[in-house]
Amino acid sequence: MSTITKSVDVEAPVTDVYNQWTQFADFPHFMEGVERVEQRDNTHTHWTITVAGVSREFDATITEQHPDERVAWKSDDGPNHAGVVTVHRLDEHKTRVTVQMDIDPEGFVENVADKLGILDRRVQGDLDRFKTFLENRGGSETGAWRGDVQRPGQS
Repeated sequence: MSTITKSVDVEAPVTDVYNQWTQFADFPHFMEGVERVEQRDNTHTHWTITVAGVSREFDATITEQHPDERVAWKSDDGPNHAGVVTVHRLDEHKTRVTVQMDIDPEGFVENVADKLGILDRRVQGDLDRFKTFLENRGGSETGAWRGDVQRPGQS
């Protein structure tokens, strides 16, 4: 299991940054290898990705979500991974987005990519493209989901 932690500062208010991150269907616009993300309900998503030319599908569960703070998830099947995205207000018009992922690379290609630091660079590239995606829109998000999902075992 590898842990990847990356961040980027986005020229947009924290609410707009958070709102955009909740728009999973837009992930293919800035995440390399993500072909499609379908939100099935408030806590379940279905992903279609391409890794080294191979198409894969998996489901993931949002395990915790708090507006303007964080979105955490874990995979239900497919590549074993979990993570959290946090947004931190730096000032009125600037937000730091931090991704922390625990990933268990599946298969030879993913293990080699992990060992060579390719996964680290891919996550940073995705964050950099997210920044560009939002800033090119003038900081305006494409939508928002402001619901709250409590961590399992909390009420």
